[in-house]
Amino acid sequence: MTKKFTHIEEESPSMVDVGDKAVTSRSAIAQALVQLPEEMQAYISDGEIKTLKGPVFQTAIVAGIQGAKRTSELIPLCHQLNLNKIDIQINVNDKLEVKVISEARCTGKTGVEMEALTGASVAALTIYDMCKAFSHDIVIKETKLLKKTGGKSDYQV
Repeated sequence: MTKKFTHIEEESPSMVDVGDKAVTSRSAIAQALVQLPEEMQAYISDGEIKTLKGPVFQTAIVAGIQGAKRTSELIPLCHQLNLNKIDIQINVNDKLEVKVISEARCTGKTGVEMEALTGASVAALTIYDMCKAFSHDIVIKETKLLKKTGGKSDYQV
């Protein structure tokens, strides 16, 4: 079986027709990692960075939720979904690596991987934005899908 790109039809971009697909429960979990520089250690207290703009991680959680809800506006061929749940968790370890975990759920005809990935990405970008006044040495290291369920196949790292 030859794999092919799903968003190309007759050499042109195309939104996949999911009209005949069954409605199923769908979920996806994505992760983004943000490396903070050493000088940021002094600003972390009780698992949060408090700035004049407000609490960084709490703001990033709200931004990630908003980003996930607007995924179809950002990714041109992505279907608009009625999300049942978006959950963003943010933790920082002793190496100053911030782990953003985004979980998206819906009941629909297409998956929620892009919503989970967008939620994690927007949360990571918000952390960068809110902390860049302290240092531009912040690195968003990776964003990846960890797990998806529902639809034709399940996936897990």
